[in-house]
Amino acid sequence: MGPSHHFHLDQGDHSITVNVGPGRAGEVELLVDGKVVAYQKEHSAGMNVLRGELPEEPVHPFRVLLRQPHLVPSMPRCTLELDGVEQPMPERLVL
Repeated sequence: MGPSHHFHLDQGDHSITVNVGPGRAGEVELLVDGKVVAYQKEHSAGMNVLRGELPEEPVHPFRVLLRQPHLVPSMPRCTLELDGVEQPMPERLVL
């Protein structure tokens, strides 16, 4: 069982956080401003996509791309896709 991973990015006045549970198939939570907006019971190897919205007028949809390597055990990578632009989400240490 591997460690949990936490990714975070501030976008304007909003915070976007992705929590990936331990192991290669742990649960995934997408939070906006500290509130869960999307959840997957488990993630698979390859690409996983979570969708959310920034609470603005009008709402601002986005996607988070979570890439879990297929063959080599290594940490997942997380990318925010907003307005057609991809931005890497840095991993943060959570104690």
